[in-house]
Amino acid sequence: MWKRLKRLHHLNGYATLFLFISGILLFIPSLRGPLALYRVMLKDAHIWIGFATVAFLLLYFRYFAFHYKVIKKQQGKKRNLAMVIGLIIGWIISGTVLTFQRSLPEEIVQASLIIHDVFTWIGLPVLLFHSVTRASWFRKKSDQLQEKKKNLYAFSRRGFFKYGIVTLLAIILGPSIYKWLKQVTDDGGSTLKSVTLKSTNELSPMPIPATQSTPPIGGGYEGKFRIYTVTETPVFTNENWNFTIDGLVDEPVSLSWEEFVKLKRTVQVSDFHCVTGWSVLHVTYEGILLKDLMKKVKLKENASHLKFYSGDGVYTDSLSLEQAVLDDVMVAVLMDGELIPSDFGGPVRLIVPKMYAYKSVKWLVRIEAIDQVHEGYWQVRGYDTDAWVG
Repeated sequence: MWKRLKRLHHLNGYATLFLFISGILLFIPSLRGPLALYRVMLKDAHIWIGFATVAFLLLYFRYFAFHYKVIKKQQGKKRNLAMVIGLIIGWIISGTVLTFQRSLPEEIVQASLIIHDVFTWIGLPVLLFHSVTRASWFRKKSDQLQEKKKNLYAFSRRGFFKYGIVTLLAIILGPSIYKWLKQVTDDGGSTLKSVTLKSTNELSPMPIPATQSTPPIGGGYEGKFRIYTVTETPVFTNENWNFTIDGLVDEPVSLSWEEFVKLKRTVQVSDFHCVTGWSVLHVTYEGILLKDLMKKVKLKENASHLKFYSGDGVYTDSLSLEQAVLDDVMVAVLMDGELIPSDFGGPVRLIVPKMYAYKSVKWLVRIEAIDQVHEGYWQVRGYDTDAWVG
């Protein structure tokens, strides 16, 4: 029985290692572009391996009585067993919620995302320490030094943890953990608006916000946005920015920045949902409703979809004409009364509140009327074409 338990322990260790590596790769924003072709496959593998840990957990409980009897008088091992099982249960529950987030209340999804992250950053050093100090090479080395009575403390588990793993993790993970904790725990005194946002665009004149935008009537920057992009952030000036509507239209339209900011704008408050599980609620946007903007052109009879182009020259997505005329689909210029920062897709971005945010194209510069469904950047990599929230 002990051999079977040990084999189970090793299998669970390999599964946990894969979940750590794949989870971190999916988490790091700068890897979204390089890993784009494999991201959906990696995410699916992460989910299925995560569900496989349910079987490991059930088997743990099968052998629990035997395992507990073996370590009954070893307080350290009992604490370790309880901690490992607790981490697995936490990951399974929170991961299951995130997998089925579309059919669950937003509050539960947000809480599960935080729990999943917290357990990951806590569990990573704990399980790394656990794995290393129980490895055969480590125990052999420790025993050899004990026999020779040479610097035993340096290779004891306490000494190794204090002088080895802590230093290594502080160097490798310290900056990431600090940044993540600051995002999670920030009470609004230093929001992302003042911490990470930057705008590299140089456009004039600045649009004058409507009275409904100042002060903002939504939540906006008080929320915790995560900045994702698959390319470098483009830089726009009056000379290189223009907005085009073309394709299956009778007469294409091209607007300079000076012409664009003169268009009549409306204000709306809507929620921003990312497909990775987080949301920012009650954001105040000001811009032109897409259905109003499209009145500037006459569509040809065979037009059925609108294709949206990002100013980065890479990212695209599309909506059907029925989706495009929804009352809250907006070509936004202002966010919380200010020009949308570059990091958030400014100076102009699409906002589709009822769909996940990968449909809300950043740095929007062109709308093309087309006669078929267009699979955008993430659709060709496995994401849903219709990304309805819930």
